[in-house]
Parts: sequence; C-alpha cells; structure tokens
Amino acid sequence: MNPQRDDHRGHREDRGRREDRPRSGRDAQGRERSGSRGQGGPRRGWSSSRPSERSRTSTGSREVAYEALTAVREDDAYANLVLPRLLRRHRLSGRDAAFATEMFYGSLRAQGRLDAIIAACIDRSLDEVDGAVLDVMRLGAYQLVDMGVAPHAATSETVALARSVVGAGAASFVNAVLRRVGERTPEEWIQKVAPDPEKDLVGHLAVVHSHPTWIVRALGDALAGHGRDRAELPDLLDAQNRAPAVSLVMRPGLTDLDEMIEGGAGRGKLSIFGATWPSGDPGGMDPVRQGRAAVQDEGSQLMALALGLGADDLVIAEQEGPAEWLDLCAGPGGKTALLGGLAPGHDAELLAIEVQPHRTVLVDRAVETLREAGCEIITRTADGTTIGREMPGHFTRILADVPCSGLGALRRRPESRWRRTPGDIGQLAALQRDLLTSALDAAAPGGVVAYVTCSPHLAETRLVVADVLKRRDDIEQLDARPAVAAGIHPDLQDQVDLGQGPSVQLWPHIHGTDAMFIALLRKNPTGDPAAPEEGHPAS
Repeated sequence: MNPQRDDHRGHREDRGRREDRPRSGRDAQGRERSGSRGQGGPRRGWSSSRPSERSRTSTGSREVAYEALTAVREDDAYANLVLPRLLRRHRLSGRDAAFATEMFYGSLRAQGRLDAIIAACIDRSLDEVDGAVLDVMRLGAYQLVDMGVAPHAATSETVALARSVVGAGAASFVNAVLRRVGERTPEEWIQKVAPDPEKDLVGHLAVVHSHPTWIVRALGDALAGHGRDRAELPDLLDAQNRAPAVSLVMRPGLTDLDEMIEGGAGRGKLSIFGATWPSGDPGGMDPVRQGRAAVQDEGSQLMALALGLGADDLVIAEQEGPAEWLDLCAGPGGKTALLGGLAPGHDAELLAIEVQPHRTVLVDRAVETLREAGCEIITRTADGTTIGREMPGHFTRILADVPCSGLGALRRRPESRWRRTPGDIGQLAALQRDLLTSALDAAAPGGVVAYVTCSPHLAETRLVVADVLKRRDDIEQLDARPAVAAGIHPDLQDQVDLGQGPSVQLWPHIHGTDAMFIALLRKNPTGDPAAPEEGHPAS
C-alpha cells in the first residue's frame, strides 16, 4: 500500500464529510447554477476539500488530454488522429507529451472500469452527469487508480482543470468524487465494483480489463473458434490494453534496414519489411518524411506480403502481358503501397479502388513516392461490391481487406470498444460477404483472393468465408500459413505459431500484432467445381 496515499487519506479523514455530497448550488449534471458561488471569507490555508483554494490553471498536459477526450466524445474523432494534432498545436513534447498521451489513451482504455468506480462514488446515474464533467473525472480517476500520481497532485490539478473548463461549481463536485476515489487502493476498487469471477467471469473480466461484456464474450468465442484456448482470454484483453510499439514498414526498393537503423529504428519483430521505432513520432526520420517508409502494424504488413510474396506458388493463372492485381478496399493505402512496391518484381500492375473519395486521396498520398519510382499503381473511386460484375475474371491477385469492426486493433483505437455495438457485426458481415463474392467474381481462373479483416470475430472471419464458399463450386480454400510465413524473417518462421490452418489468425498476446485474419481462396483454373484442400475444411 502506498504510504503517501495513506498519509493523504488520514489528512482528509480528519475533516468533516459534508464536502463529499454535491452542494445544492449545482444541477444534476454537476454544473454550477447561477448564483451558487461561495461567499468567500478569510483564507485558512490549502485544503484538499476546498477547490477554490487550488491553483486556478491546469497543466498543459491535462488540458491537451481533456481536449482530445472531448473531440472523441463530441465529434467521434479518432484517437490516433486527434492527439498528434493537439500535441503540435499546444507545442507539447518530451515528458509533457508523454504524460498527455498516457492520460488520454489510458483513460480511454480504462473508461469502463473508471466509470464503474466513479459511479460508486456518486448518488446519481452517470447518464445524469454532464459529459465534460465526466471526462474530467475520468482523467483524475485514471491518475489516481492507474498512473500512481500522488493523490494531492492528481486531485489538485484535475480540480484546476475542471474549474477552467466547466466552472467552479463542477470543480467542487469533481473534488468530492476524486476524494472518494482516493480512499481505496486499485485492488480494493476492483473487489468492490467487479462481479465475483466465480459467478460471472465475463462480467468480472469486463470490469478488470475495461471492455464491454459483449466484446469479452465475442473474443472468448473467437479464441475457441480459431483453435486456441479460452483460458488465454485474460492475456488477450490485457494485451489490448497495452500501448503498442511504433511499427514501420519499408517501401520495397526505396529503403533498406541499414538506412532505417542509421535513422534510429531497429529491425522489425516479424515482417521482413518491418522496422521498429523506439518511441515518439518517427515523422522526422528521412525515409518516413520522404515517403519511403511509413507507420504500419506488422500484422497488417504480413497480410499484404502473404498475397504479394507468399502467393507466388499458389497463383496458376495464365495471362498475356503484365499480370493485373487488385486492392479491393484500398483506403487508407498502407497495404496498397506494399503491394504496389512488390508488383514490378512480378511484372504486374496494381489497381486500387476505394469507395470513399477522401480515402482515395489518402491512397494516392501513400503511393506517391512509389509512382515516382516507376511502380504502376492506378487508383479509382469505385464500389468494390460491383467490380466483380464490371471486370469479371480479370485479376490474378486480389486483396479484399474488407471494412470490419476493428476489434483486432483495440489497443490502437481504444475508443472503438465503446462505439461498436453487437448490431454492427451483422451489418458489416453482410457487406463483407458482398465484397468477398465480388472479389471472387473478379478473379481470373487460377487467381488468388486474400480475404483480410482486422477483427478476430467469428462472424467477420471464418463464418463469412464458409458462407460464401457454400454458395460456390468454383473456389478452393488454400492453406494460408506458408504464405503468411513468407513475409516473416527466415530465422523466425519456425518459431511463429500460425495456428491449425487453413486460415491464419494473428493475436496481440501471441504475435505482438493487431489481431489480423487472412483466408486465401483460389478460383479453379479449369472452371470445374473445386473441392477443399485435402486435410482442411472449407472454413
């Protein structure tokens, strides 16, 4: 137990408890009513129960974290996009930027657990608390419960933040709540607010690891459905709450590992085109600044490499002239750039289509340097569900990296866990079936389609593949494991567990990547019905 916490607790308990209750001068949301300011009086020295005695300005780090949380809540902003922009605007760097980043991402990841703790400290529903006030309290509670910030500093600075953004009345409310939060250790709070694991294991894990219960249940099913042990679920949830390392990808032919190392990067953990960045923003590194390298998860890299390199022995299509490849859902362009860089070595041209015009612009930016180097990459704004009718039997390799729930990238996009609902899965699965069907129609006889998602959910992965294959007799599913292994460093290929096949599901707690899924499907070159590969089911 933290002695600093005990000393502070004792100091507070010597005073009366009247301050723990919301004052009558505040409304139900914790905001100050007109005319509710205190009447003043002689200064009696600093007191943790008197927010008006505190510093009247918050630190820049906390302001940035609060602004980012507000953007996520009010504007549905993406966490990974809004924070860097705010850090630049406020000119935060070094330790201040790291502190803001930890508070922001940490409070987003821990939101479910923090809300359970905050709810236990107030006498109203969280739905009745103003969103801005709740964001401030989440930041303060995260500092107290997860970051180990000294209680007086966490409370003082958070109350100062509350005063500056929501008013003095709300600041008093925030102070009272944070005092209560600080009265228990993290372990004591878990014991109080989490269900008994013997009676409700899913509910317990949902609070402890701060995931919605439906996601916890779905991930447990995904582990079992992809041939792993459900007992790995706590490790998976824990991995999704850890900040991922910064992974870089080297554009084929434009840079190499020696140059990346000279610039401060290290060798990637899995991908032969991967590199790691120690911390912070790699944007000032020459290869990144010049578009010869970019930020990309290694799991994402392996999906593109499985098609661009690993499918060399799988494609049996015969074509005159250059082969034609297709990226069916190209935005924002990371996998497109990797495929586009590999295409010249296969005498291939790449067509990248994206249904959203603004995302097509992102694809163009991602491949600009490759185009300047002579790679044949064409981009179009088009609907991937119709390409099979428009260009049937045309492409020898197709990447169908379909829109999905993103449940495999929750460590990078922690806000997604609170935005997604079970109903989203059914809607996405219908689109995924349409896109995969279109991709198979667009494949040339003997061509290979890579069906990829950044989600391990069974309804988005194995079940989609099985359902589509059920309706066709011209497609066979291939073993994706050798193809994925082709993108892994040769000295590691025998050490990486790629599952039982025929599809491959990567996991954060096993591979250190996002939870990417890939299935490889080949159109029969003769047009005759195709049976599943010997030894493997069709899904």
